Amino acid sequence: MTSHPAGQCCIVGVKHEGEAAGEIKKINDVRTYFSYPSDKSTHNAVLILTDILGVDFINVQLIADQFAANGYFTVVPDLFNGNPVPANQENFDVPKWIQTEMPHPPAVDPVIANTIKELRGTYGAKKIGGVGYCFGGKYVARHLKEGSLDVGYTAHPSFVSKEELEGIKGPLSISAAETDQIFPAEKRRETEDILEKLKVPYQLNLFSDVSHGFAVRADLSVKPAKFAKEQAFYQAVAWFDEYIKNV
Repeated sequence: MTSHPAGQCCIVGVKHEGEAAGEIKKINDVRTYFSYPSDKSTHNAVLILTDILGVDFINVQLIADQFAANGYFTVVPDLFNGNPVPANQENFDVPKWIQTEMPHPPAVDPVIANTIKELRGTYGAKKIGGVGYCFGGKYVARHLKEGSLDVGYTAHPSFVSKEELEGIKGPLSISAAETDQIFPAEKRRETEDILEKLKVPYQLNLFSDVSHGFAVRADLSVKPAKFAKEQAFYQAVAWFDEYIKNV
């Protein structure tokens, strides 16, 4: 594994204030959050693959709206079939959820493949960037291939196997936290060693003074956390601008 499985740190964080600007619709019976850029263009798209808190967590909807504000038609499918992990529930047993209820690739991959098919078909997307937070990072790696995702970005990924990372075929950008038991220093270095051997552009930014989940669930009242969260988002936008809009 180039990152460890999810743990309790994956459900802890601060719920952000704001009102989502997008809407929930369905793609092949899968609830999906849609957010459009101001010109309603769908040619440049972003597919957000969430952490285990799922599509209804307001933070990820606000992030989708931010990508839309930067010119990207953005969608967020429900990868958990209505059964995500609750945020900040003190006694919730994450390892048990992983063993008994967490969806695995045979269930998740078709949702992503069908969403991408819909984006390219019905919505005419020419280029699609994949954003993976925690759990979603695994699936950015799995789908960063010809005919699927064109460009990838992930923050504090979990569950990513060595083979999945070795199999990517497009540019990948990573935001990492200084304190992260899921993606610790040795896993970052293993990731760097793998990426160095691949013939794709890559980037790995390490942010101090933050922990796992910061790109989605940071405490915005803490200045270093707010800075890191915002910079991680700008990192993703700059990456997509370079490899989607400027191609």
